[in-house]
Amino acid sequence: MLSAVRQLDYAIVLCEDLDRMKAFYRDLFDFPIASESATGLTFQAGAVKLSLRQRTRGYDGQGTRSELPGVQLAFLVAPDEVARCYEQLVAKSVEILEPPTDQPRGHRTVYFADPEGNMLEIYAEI
Repeated sequence: MLSAVRQLDYAIVLCEDLDRMKAFYRDLFDFPIASESATGLTFQAGAVKLSLRQRTRGYDGQGTRSELPGVQLAFLVAPDEVARCYEQLVAKSVEILEPPTDQPRGHRTVYFADPEGNMLEIYAEI
């Protein structure tokens, strides 16, 4: 057990087309930018940093598979905001994976994909 680990600080999404991913995330979220370089972009998403990083290392893997997302990121909103977020996603022509749905686990969710097929979720506790 890694008892020294107390929290998640960064979530990093590996990217094939970094410019396209930067544009998508910048257009979608109003998170402040913590840092940016030629190979990455980091947002301050509340207490966690959300980073986009170009695949540059041998062990990063290559290619994307939209039929098999590499990551799922979930963003918490108030219950009455789920439908509004869905409408905004549709207006931006974002690929919707599942429209607003009340889940048996007590969440209202909408699932959508980023340009490289990663699954993103807007959810509220209900």
